[in-house]
Amino acid sequence: MRSFLALVVVSTSFFGAVGQSTENLRAYKRVLSLMGSRFEISAVAKSEQEANRAIDAGVAEITRIEKLISSWDPNSQTSKINRFAGVEPVTVSEELYNLIFRSIKVSKLTNGAFDISYAAIDKIWKFDGTMTKPPSQEQISASVSKINFEHITLNPSSQSVFLKEKGMKIGFGAIGKGYAANRAKMVMMSLGIESGVVNASGDLITWGKQETGSAWRVGIANPKNIEKVFSWLSVENMSVVTSGNYEKFFMHEGRRYSHIINPKTGYPTTGIKSVTIVCPDAELGDALATSVFVMGKQGGLQLINNLKGIECLIITDEDEIVTSENLELNYYDGSANQSKDYNYKVGG
Repeated sequence: MRSFLALVVVSTSFFGAVGQSTENLRAYKRVLSLMGSRFEISAVAKSEQEANRAIDAGVAEITRIEKLISSWDPNSQTSKINRFAGVEPVTVSEELYNLIFRSIKVSKLTNGAFDISYAAIDKIWKFDGTMTKPPSQEQISASVSKINFEHITLNPSSQSVFLKEKGMKIGFGAIGKGYAANRAKMVMMSLGIESGVVNASGDLITWGKQETGSAWRVGIANPKNIEKVFSWLSVENMSVVTSGNYEKFFMHEGRRYSHIINPKTGYPTTGIKSVTIVCPDAELGDALATSVFVMGKQGGLQLINNLKGIECLIITDEDEIVTSENLELNYYDGSANQSKDYNYKVGG
């Protein structure tokens, strides 16, 4: 699940920053619902007409991608792959083939912590208030029996995808919005928008600078109160993806079970409350945020520290903040939205 935690600050004056618009540029923002989530799309342009033209194109691209990757649409290529699981390969578009190829690469990188075949999981955990006790071990084991990225076969010569076992399914819930944000950015840039932000419900990508010439500021929300920001990142041409597990959970005998499930074990992840990934690519950041949750604090930090140009911030269940080796945070000083009730630790 993606919570709307990474907050773009378009107006620098909100935090008292000094700067004047250059070349009569202004930032225009639109908030709307796409892919079942809240999107904020901003374009820095010389006119509202120019910005709206680019934002409209970005929205159209996001809608196109949703139709391509949706497992709910029976007419999508993704649904066809799932219907023919264990039966025969399905020839797909180059775009979808390459997205699946990249997803499998991330699965290999994370040793299966990220896995698009997670879509086959039986929904035995309920986080809507109806569950009274955890499912049995037998139910949990059965729920993940069809999850295995190594059983996804790609044939480059025929550009086909084959799920080896009946009952297998793929889905892009942990990577699709990041990919859509990337594509919307590219489309808007092709129309001459040199600066902007696409925030796909916490999967956020920036390019260029604000209308003042300053870097974009991205606020990281406090999991104790998501209306408040406890720290900010200054970013240019980077993606910031924030994921949290504290909005949906199940309590039993004093134990808290989060809604983010480990695809290998079928059990909810433990130890981490939120993850923020900073990297140049929203698609990769999207996938890595889920991966770090599953791998845990130590495993997640080790993974990120071994990846060049990628950083992360983790807030643990004990409200400790740990970061990868090269991530620099700055706290607000005196802002009404400030929160400082965390221990700050650099480098894990």
